[in-house]
Amino acid sequence: MRPRAAALAAAILFALGTAGAASGAAPPLPERMADTGGGSQLVTAEAPRATATTGTLTWWDRRDGRWVAAGSAPARFGANGLTEGASRTQGTRTTPTGLYGLPYAFGITPKPDGVRYPYRQVTKESWWCQDNGSGAYNRWSEPRAADCRATEAEHLITYGTQYAHALVTDFNYASPVRGRGAGIFLHVDGEGPTAGCVSVPAEAMRAVLRWADPERGPHLAIGTESGPTALTRY
Repeated sequence: MRPRAAALAAAILFALGTAGAASGAAPPLPERMADTGGGSQLVTAEAPRATATTGTLTWWDRRDGRWVAAGSAPARFGANGLTEGASRTQGTRTTPTGLYGLPYAFGITPKPDGVRYPYRQVTKESWWCQDNGSGAYNRWSEPRAADCRATEAEHLITYGTQYAHALVTDFNYASPVRGRGAGIFLHVDGEGPTAGCVSVPAEAMRAVLRWADPERGPHLAIGTESGPTALTRY
């Protein structure tokens, strides 16, 4: 066989082998999950293990019947890792695993250009109530509800870095269970692990906000690579 023909044959065999290897690759993460929320957008926050405080946030689009990654960024989780959302206890500084809707966005800084999500501007009167004895438990309260103690609420404007932009998750939101936890958001990184939220760098948070389309039903799935809190269980 002539050198040029041999080189061409080798290239064809290499291409065929590469295609075969690709076809045997694991499907994208959303296609291995039990539920993605029913929409055509999904955000996954995956940690390597339940005790981890860092991992990866990826946002996905469903196109032509397949899930395609639209972007990714390093993510941070609770200081004490992750735990099953259905049995989480408030104050444990753990991030609840599970699949959650994203009702609305908020921020101390104005809504970035191009954001389609409902966006609530933080003011000096904006609080998030975490008081188990309050009727405003796990709700935005503006002004702070009379039965919500300031020591059991977040004064949102005081978190200038973290809450520059954020998305509310519906963890324990529709029918709040007292003592399970309140104020679980996707927000901008602070100085280290979170108190239970998921956080990402500021530029990634803005990218997610511009990408997210409420008409496409985006959800946030939080979990680990394997084990009882694996993302593939949700």
